[in-house]
Amino acid sequence: MRYAFQWLRSLLFIILIYAGMVVYAIAFLPWALLSSRGASAAAHAWCAFVKWLASWLIGLKTEVRGTPPTDEVLVAAKHQSFFDIILIYSALPRSKFIMKQELLYAPILGQYAKRIGCIPVNRGKRAEAIKKMLADVKSGKAEPGQLVIYPQGTRINPGIKAPYKVGSGVLYRELGQDCVPVACNVGVFWPKRGIYRKPGKAVIEFMPRIKAGKPLDEFMAELEQVVETRSNELMAEAGFTGLPTPDSKG
Repeated sequence: MRYAFQWLRSLLFIILIYAGMVVYAIAFLPWALLSSRGASAAAHAWCAFVKWLASWLIGLKTEVRGTPPTDEVLVAAKHQSFFDIILIYSALPRSKFIMKQELLYAPILGQYAKRIGCIPVNRGKRAEAIKKMLADVKSGKAEPGQLVIYPQGTRINPGIKAPYKVGSGVLYRELGQDCVPVACNVGVFWPKRGIYRKPGKAVIEFMPRIKAGKPLDEFMAELEQVVETRSNELMAEAGFTGLPTPDSKG
């Protein structure tokens, strides 16, 4: 019975956050059309609404640990569900994401993503995607701020091991910026797919910077070790018991 009530609250929550997306998009539209700052303000306001509604309606609290960067850096984050996007965006002043190209065609979301400077990539053509991504960043098409990339390229369920892709390393090398790793336990409560949302505390944690200038292989190894180790710790803290063992193949 408790599961059924939580499922119904989760369904209502999903309906309300997307209804809220429409309301905020319309309310901020004149400002968003005039300036990318208007689009950013709309996105921040909606993220704050989602966090509040999650706490009030489904009992999902949120916490941001560490120090979110405010300067021009690369942010490389663990990606488990849509909720970690919301938490990261709400914590950063001027973030924009490397995102899959299909999202450009999502109503409202795609239009606002373009306005805040997100960079679409075609994940099916990796070499071309990396080349275009670098070109877009360097040409100034991307707005100033914190560039967020998900090194594994997609949402990964808790307990599943997946490789880190070289695109994040190429960006780190070519941009010559520090990288801020981000760990999370969000997928324990808000799954990659499905309606049910668990109550608890979803955490994202901004880790110490990886300074610019490291060799690509060294950077990739350090990034994966830092993000995976801390994410596993956060998931264990949240009560998740399905973590992979060191010799697990996922």
